Amino acid sequence: MKRVSFVALCVVALAVVTFSGEIFTAEAVTCSPTELSACLPAFTSTAAPSTNCCSKLKEQQPCFCTYIKNPSLKQYINNPNAKRVASICNVPYPKC
Repeated sequence: MKRVSFVALCVVALAVVTFSGEIFTAEAVTCSPTELSACLPAFTSTAAPSTNCCSKLKEQQPCFCTYIKNPSLKQYINNPNAKRVASICNVPYPKC
């Protein structure tokens, strides 16, 4: 019985170490609105977003609320075209 408990404990410990390593390896995003310059044509017209635009949107997603709160950027992020682009790129639009 002790051997089974020890093996189970080792399996649980291994799982914790494996999954906690994945949690801590996530990179922090540097919020930089210039990273979204590839999306400017799509934000300001009905142009389709480029692949680069979509990848940058996904990368900068944690920054959207900060951008929306910035009066200089709000007009670009909080408009129907930006919402359309986010939808096309499968990036959820933030609820700040």
